Amino acid sequence: MRTLDSPLSPEVWLRDLFTSRAVQEGAVIRRKARDVERFAGIARFMPEIDRRGYQVAENAGQFVIFCNRAPVRWLTPSQKEDPRIL
Repeated sequence: MRTLDSPLSPEVWLRDLFTSRAVQEGAVIRRKARDVERFAGIARFMPEIDRRGYQVAENAGQFVIFCNRAPVRWLTPSQKEDPRIL
């Protein structure tokens, strides 16, 4: 949930994020999950991701945002797919 002591409004933070050069070029960006929650909140962030047709993954407290509509193909097998992993 967004904290009241955030220096930016959710709208300003989301606008700044999605108007960055990297996003405009269709790059991949990352943000700390806690910053997304602090500045915008997941409830506002995820609809913006969906609206743009982007994808986001979470790992180790980081959100990796794929700022394009290209499919994401994992090159490493998941634990469920790899019989070598117990």
